[in-house]
Order: sequence, then C-alpha cells, then structure tokens
Amino acid sequence: MPPAAPPAPTPARDGVRGLRAVRNPLLLAPAGAGLLTAAVFVLATALARSHPLGPYTRNVVDLGQQYLPYHAYWRAFLLGDTHGDAFLNWNSGFGAGFLGDIGTYLSSPFSLLVVLFPADRPELALYVITALKITAAGAAMAALLIRLRPAAGGSGGPWPLAALLGAAYALSGWTFNHGASVPMWLDGLIAFPLLCLVAEWARAGRRPVLGPLVVAVAWIANFYTAYMATLGAALFLIVRLLTTDTADTADTAETGATAGTAGTTDTAGTADTAGTADTAGTADTAGTAGPAATAGPAATAGSVGTAATAGTAGVRPRLAALLRAVWTVGLGVGLAAPLVLVVFSGTQYADPTPETVFAPAAWTELFGRFLPATANVDTPALFIGTPALLLALTLPFNRAVAPRVRYGCTAAVVLVTLSLQWGPTHLLWHAGASPNGNPYRQAFVLCGLLLVAAWLSGAPGVPRPAALLGAAVLLGALALAARTSTDIDAWSYPTAGAALLLAALATLLLLLRGRARTPALAAGAAALLLAAQAGEAAVSGARVERQQRADVAWAPRIGDWQRAVGAEVARADAWPAYRTDPGPLPGGNEPLLLGGEGADAYSSLTTENTSRTLDSLGFGHYAKGRHPETLDSPVTDAIFSIGTRIRSEAAEPVRQDAAPRGTATATTTAVPPLVTVHPGRPAAVDPADSAFRNQELLLGSSVYALPAVRRTGTTLTARCPAGAEVWFWAPEYKGTAALAGAAPAAYDGRPPATRAPMRALGTVPADGEVRIRLVPGRKPVLPRQSVGCLDRARLAAAVARLTATGATRVTATGHALTAELPPGSTGLAVVAVPRATGWRCAAGDAEPVSARSHRGLLAVPLDGRATRVSCSFRPPGVRLGAAAGATALLALAGTALLARRRARRPEAGSHEGRQEFTGRPHEARSPAQDADYAARRTGA
Repeated sequence: MPPAAPPAPTPARDGVRGLRAVRNPLLLAPAGAGLLTAAVFVLATALARSHPLGPYTRNVVDLGQQYLPYHAYWRAFLLGDTHGDAFLNWNSGFGAGFLGDIGTYLSSPFSLLVVLFPADRPELALYVITALKITAAGAAMAALLIRLRPAAGGSGGPWPLAALLGAAYALSGWTFNHGASVPMWLDGLIAFPLLCLVAEWARAGRRPVLGPLVVAVAWIANFYTAYMATLGAALFLIVRLLTTDTADTADTAETGATAGTAGTTDTAGTADTAGTADTAGTADTAGTAGPAATAGPAATAGSVGTAATAGTAGVRPRLAALLRAVWTVGLGVGLAAPLVLVVFSGTQYADPTPETVFAPAAWTELFGRFLPATANVDTPALFIGTPALLLALTLPFNRAVAPRVRYGCTAAVVLVTLSLQWGPTHLLWHAGASPNGNPYRQAFVLCGLLLVAAWLSGAPGVPRPAALLGAAVLLGALALAARTSTDIDAWSYPTAGAALLLAALATLLLLLRGRARTPALAAGAAALLLAAQAGEAAVSGARVERQQRADVAWAPRIGDWQRAVGAEVARADAWPAYRTDPGPLPGGNEPLLLGGEGADAYSSLTTENTSRTLDSLGFGHYAKGRHPETLDSPVTDAIFSIGTRIRSEAAEPVRQDAAPRGTATATTTAVPPLVTVHPGRPAAVDPADSAFRNQELLLGSSVYALPAVRRTGTTLTARCPAGAEVWFWAPEYKGTAALAGAAPAAYDGRPPATRAPMRALGTVPADGEVRIRLVPGRKPVLPRQSVGCLDRARLAAAVARLTATGATRVTATGHALTAELPPGSTGLAVVAVPRATGWRCAAGDAEPVSARSHRGLLAVPLDGRATRVSCSFRPPGVRLGAAAGATALLALAGTALLARRRARRPEAGSHEGRQEFTGRPHEARSPAQDADYAARRTGA
C-alpha cells in the first residue's frame, strides 16, 4: 500500500480572523483618533500648566461653580451618602428638585465614573471624565468618516486620514474654549457624529433598534446639545440623500473596508498623482483597496460616496429613508422623555433671565475664530486645525469629487455658517430661546461638517494642485480678513503658519511618492501631517486655557480650606433637627461640594419662587437670580432653622497657582424647628417691601427698629436704640459701607446679574446716632428702607415662642418630610422650604394636595385636629415623561419584532433552504467572504 498522504494542514482560522480584526480600518480609525485626541488634550493641559498636570486651577466660570460641586455631590449620591434622592436635593436652596439637575448636568454615562475616584479628588475625576468625553468624540467622528466611502462599490478611505480628522474635530476651538469648561456640552460633541451614523443607518434601512437607542442615549446625556446635534445630523442626511444613491450604504462601506486593505499598508493615507501630467485624472490607490482607476475626472466623479447611477434613484426611496430617520429620532427622544420632559418642565418654572437680543458677531471676528489660539464667548469657536481647514477648502475646487457631492456639501457648510449669524436661525439652533452668554453654542456642528468636507475631498487621494491652490487662496483671504479681529492672539498667525508649512511639505512628499513609490516618503508625509495638526491643536488649547484664566471668573483648586470646612460640616450636621450652613467660599454651591444644607444653589433650574423669596428676605444672588448665595443673619437663620453655621477664612490670599489654605469654626445657636406654627392665613411675598419687614412677617415678630434714613451726599444718618446691631441692605449698591469707627463692608450689586446681600455693619453707639459712610463705585441706588437695627432680645423671644409652638419631631426621607405638632395647633404649619411646583402636603390623614405658599414657603392649613403634617415632592413632568417613555418602549419593541420578521424572509440572491442546527435561511456571501472561504479551502 502506498503510504498515507499527510493530512492537510488545518488553517488557523481564529488567528487569521484576529489578524484581520486588528487590521480592520473600521477599528483602526476610531482607535487612532481616540489615542491621538487623548494625547494632544493632555499635552495641551501640561503646556498650560493646568491642574492636574500643573499648579494652576482649571476651575473657570461654571466649571468651578457648577460642574465640580455637582460631580462631588453626584459621587456622594451614587454611594448613598446624601440626605436626598433622585427627586430632591435637601442640600441646596433650602430644598431643591434634583431630577432636572441630573438631566441637565449629570446624566452622561461618563459621569458615573466619578465613583472611581476618592471623595477629596473631584477635580481629578472631572478632568478624567472631560478627557474621556473628548476622546470619545474624536473616535466617534473617525468612525463616521471611515464609513463614508470615497468610491461607490469600492473600499473605504485611508484610516490614518480619518483618525487625524476625527482628532481635529474633538480638539477644535469649540472644545477648548467652551466644551472643556462646560463638560455637559461635550456629550453633544460626541452625539453629532453618532447621530450622523444613525442617519446613515436610516438611509440604508439598517439597525432599526440600535438607531433609536443611540438617539436616546444622546438626548439623555445632554438633551440641549443633542438637539443641536440632531439638527446638524438632519442636514447631513439631507445632503447625503441628495448626493448619493440610496443603495450606497454605510454597511456596504464596512464590507468594502474590511475586505480591502484600506490604510493598512500605507500610513501616509492619501497618495494621489491625479494632478500630474502623465496620469491626469487618475487616482493612486495606495492605502486603499483600489477603486476602479479610470482616466479623467468623470471616472472619479463617483469616488466620493456616490454611484455613477445616483441620479437615476427615485424620490420614493429618499422619502422612505427620510421617514425612517424621523421615526428613529422620534423613538429615541420618546425613550429619553422621562428625563427630558422633567428638564423641560423645570425650565418653565425656573427663574427667568432677562431677555437677550441676539447680536451677530462681525464677520472679521468670525473669520478670526478659524485661526488657532483664539478665545471669546461672544464669537463662534471654529478652529479645526489649519491642515484640516485647508483640506476642507479644497472641496469646492476638487474635480475628482462628484459635482453633486462637491456642491451639496459646500452649500451645507455655507448655509450653516450663515445660520450662525441670522436671528431666526439662531433661535432655531437654540430651541427658540436666545441664551444668556455664548450665543454660538452650536458651532461644533459646523466644525463637524467642515471635517466631513475635508474627508470627502481628501479620502480619494491628494487633491490636485489646482484645488490646493484654490484652497490656499481662500485660506489666505480668510487670514487677511481676520487681521483686525480682537480675538487674535500673539500665537495665532505664527502657529497657523508653521502648521501650514508642515502640511505643504507633507503634500509635496505625497505628490513625489506618487511617482517614486517610496515608503519612506509616505512615512515622512504622515509624520509631518501629524506634527502639523496635533502640534497646532496642542498650542492652541494651551493658549486658550491661559487666556481664560486671565479674562474670566475663576475659582481656586480644592485645598485645605475646603477640607477644613467639610470636616466641620460633617461633625456638626444634625439634619433634619436643624440645618448646617457651610458658609461662603470662593466658587459657590458649597452645600453640594462640602455638605450641609444652605441657601447657596447654582442651577439653571433654580425656581423663580426660590429666587424671589430669598431676594425679598435680603439674600444676594449671582447669575441673574439663578445662584442664590448664603446670608449670615441670625433672623434668617431662625426662619430657615440654621442651627449651625460654619465661618471660615483663608490663611493667605487666594491664588490661581496654589490650593487655598484656611481655618473653619462651627457656631451652634438655638433655632426653631424646620416646621413652625403661625396664626392667620397664607400670605404672598411682597418684594416691594423692605427685606427687614419681610423677615419679620415670616418670623411672626417685630425684631428690628426701622428708622427714618437721611442721606447727605455719601453719608447716611439715622437713630436707633443703643446696643442694637446695624444692618445695611442695598441690593443694587456697588462699593463699601462702614459704620463710624468700624471696618467697611463690601457690596457688589450689579443688576440684573448680581444682587448684594444685607450685611451687619456694627453696633449702635451709646448716643443712638447711626452714621454710615458710603464709598460707591458708581452712583448709589438705595432702597427706601436701607437700615435696620436688630434687637437680639426680641429675636431670642421670637425663637423661644416658635420653638414652643412648633414641631416636636421632624423626620425627612429622600423627597418627603413629616412633622409631629403639639395637639390643638391651628393656623398654618410653615415648612422652611421654598414652595415649588411639585410639592404636595397634607394635615393628618387627609389626602395630599398641592402645597400652599406662605410668603414663599410651604404652608399647610391647620384646623386644630391634626397633630401631623407631611409633604412630599414629585418633579413636574415625571408622570408625562414616564408615559411617553413607556409608549416609545412599546413602539421600539414593535419595531424590533417587525425587523426580526423581515430578516427571516429569504432575500433575492440568498440560498434556498435552512441552515443546519439554526433553521435560519442561508444568507448570500459577499465577494470578500467568498475570497476568504476559497483561501481557507486551499489552506492558504
């Protein structure tokens, strides 16, 4: 017998598939973009010497005043260390709704990572979360770009270019100027490319379940910027429907890119000799799978996401795709409704900010924002990197791109740019309400569209010299027009010039490579492009951070001062027996950051009633009423049951480049309980009355002497009982006020943004003569009753009376409060919590009803029979949101079921019969699968 033939070697299928997965451009592009984005963002932070990579604070504007305290509280909430629950936050504003704040500031999945960091390192946690969001945005944009095929029926474009442009999107001027200091907006930066992918799925009729889920996550993470991203994705879809064949889908791009070697053999990315004399009109496909190279621009006209027969596609498929997209977005928004509708309802009751009239920026200023190292909240941040911008500007001149694509994408970019400057479209972008501050929050959408244009022009290969020349002329004109912009930094033109020079050298190497086919030239070009784009972004980001520290409000880093206050709060906190107020520190929102229960609360959803009630009692505020601040007054402490007050001071001047040190002491005084009993009926707040009188009305006793005040120039005179405390109330006054022989007290009234709280100036001298010297910063505006003299003995008697008749026991849960009252209590039970829509109260066993209001606080009428009152809070909109979410969930289930049934039907070209074991119909194999199968059969 002849010897048996050796067995054929079994191909290492898992190894081949693993290698193919590693070399898959669909994975390489987002991974490369993410790594590059993270590295450049960290480098920019280090160059700016910002914390945690330097000594300087990053806590500029709302980053230190809102997002840092909210994330610190979010960590405590997730770990079960707070008094409130998801409905109510007992720490801020004497009790404020929290579900709306979750939807506004904390609902991003990235925010959950805060629990991985120590309680005393919220700054590090927030920085890491910010860096991860920016990294995700770069990866998402690269994932979108690599799926936009530069050639119908061919492979995807070069993945290194997609990675570079994805990083350019994430590291745009918008990110450094706005997103990095307002981390919640970064979710919109991530959402835009993801929603464009959803649009591609809708156009192709694919992923009917995943699409709505992506939309839902985007709207839950931050519905405000997700709304803007949705508008941008809608425009993207319209352009794609008008410029491509509906049969040309993102999913076929995935097959082509996977089957080919796009970007795996050439890191230069886009070598194209289409501009040379000997190969005019052809594209070198090095780095791609090689679409059909046919002479002349007509052949390559289909190389940017459109087939040669795109014009023959009918209207009905496009309308169907549009309807699928609308259905997808509707389902996704419906799934997000339980949170979105709560936020929307909260805005209806929020303290209204003064109406803002949109004033478009000068075109000179707008053009200047395309350059690096520019920062301004009143102009659109449009920097995407000079190389990327140059590539985007080649699109109108790039004859290798199909005319429909060229004109359609260019028109979209121009229209979005114009929409930034026109009042009606400005309102459309901002959901019908012009924002207070930063009127160009939607600029990230334009940055994204510019980078899509750059990809469509560059993915087929290096644009021809004529297109590059046209783009260079446009870029030069833009830079020239921007020369008088006030936003231009000393580093703007040098940085842009250096990046442009490196990009020009890279382009030259790529053109030479088209003739010589030298890998070294491709590698050199890739290195130059990387240095140009990444280096310019890092320098720009560092300069923007430095400018922000110099030009806008900032808060210091968290240091020993804040830790000392937090330790005192933890020792003294006795909620709900009484409140503990941490007192004021630089930054704001101290109860969220350090614990305790105070007035300080900075939220976009601070209710109008809370703001007006506290204003009427002499409290101050920032942010046009949405940031009430604490008031160190024994009268308001008695009204709001603040039994312990933390007073602290810095040990040295507060600086940007050092964590502050300071000391803190806790002072505990007797105060009435959280629920007190008052005679009479509910009364309304009278903001026109003096703060002194409003305090007495809520306290139920007269504790001030309110003298007639005479004003002579900058001196106020009055007469009060000797030994009384002199309080000066001037909410719109900016300057200092000092009692004769005492230290001056500072006031910073700047209506409508800032309202100064009342302050104690000292003690009335023995002769009863009160003389107050003013040193105003501008013409003083004083209320009619600006001086009140507090009698401490009367106040002590009022506190004793309210304590004797008030609640004997108070218990509080996550969003509810119950108080036991003395038998026979009549009149009103007043709960020291600002009345807001959503509160329901009951006396005894009665059914809860919408809470009454007594001078702005919760009130429950008493008839002498009830010995218990209870109140609970349910956020407005939560029921409607839950119903909408449930309906959307049912609709999504129906969609999934219908999609499953359709998937079971054998399609044209599929094999008849069922697969063994699964019973499912055979699916048609793609050419790539056939090639792979043939290779495995031969053992190759």
